Amino acid sequence: MSIITITPVVSEKAYAQSIKNVYVFNVPLDANKDQIAQAVEAEHEGVKVARVSTVVRKGKAIRYSRGKRAYPGTTHRKDTKKAYVTLAEGSIDVFGVAEQEETK
Repeated sequence: MSIITITPVVSEKAYAQSIKNVYVFNVPLDANKDQIAQAVEAEHEGVKVARVSTVVRKGKAIRYSRGKRAYPGTTHRKDTKKAYVTLAEGSIDVFGVAEQEETK
């Protein structure tokens, strides 16, 4: 089985979820929940995944110009997939907040 590449989502909404021990990752469209759980456990040691939820976001329709008098064309951005990973034990330091709070 191949290891997939996951990247954490760093946003205010993802930070609020991390307080509840839920972390958000961008994953490939063809990745399934078992592969995502294995990739998270392999990348972050001491972490046990309890649950994985996935969401596929459809790409937006974008209009572009084809000249001064031509009717603009439309195209679509790529679809993306996000995974919400709930951890049973352990935590992931995505935001680097633990070091900042300890120094204050």
